Amino acid sequence: MKLSVYLPDTFKVTQEQFEQLVWANQNILMERAADGALIIMSPTGGTTGKRNAGLIAQLWNWNQATQLGEVFDSSTIFRLPNSADRSPDAAWVSAARWNALTPEEQDGFPPLCPDFIIELRSKTDSLKELQDKMQEYIDNGCRFGWLINPQNRQVGIYRSGQAVETLQSPQTLSGEDLLPGFVFDVSQLF
Repeated sequence: MKLSVYLPDTFKVTQEQFEQLVWANQNILMERAADGALIIMSPTGGTTGKRNAGLIAQLWNWNQATQLGEVFDSSTIFRLPNSADRSPDAAWVSAARWNALTPEEQDGFPPLCPDFIIELRSKTDSLKELQDKMQEYIDNGCRFGWLINPQNRQVGIYRSGQAVETLQSPQTLSGEDLLPGFVFDVSQLF
């Protein structure tokens, strides 16, 4: 379950204030929407936590072999071009884009949208909200992403400039041209 906290129009949380809130409340998972809403996220249960670990492990192993970029977990907040501060379940940024950031930008909330993201729907997540979040990533420069929905055994494939493709019960997913050679085993999630 997610709780959105909406602030009065006369009171806006700046990006600096949001960052201060996050650092002061590290045990609370939160994001900041572009419209100023604070989104307080519940922690995951054991099944979702296990699935998230599998996502990260497969992506990290592929990246270790290729050294094409950097992998991030769900606790990383990215500052998107639309001013939202978002945390995908798993993310990958190309080495060139990551290395273009200053050490300070890398250390804080990186001011970019990842090249590739994965969102994994837990039993308490709203599918519509996750679909909107995926579209927000694409609209902010994400090139490729997967919305994995174990409840319906579906995966939404998001590509920049293309309609969403929905796969029913796939066994594997391809990293396509962006993540060459990456083949994700989906069976552990269904």
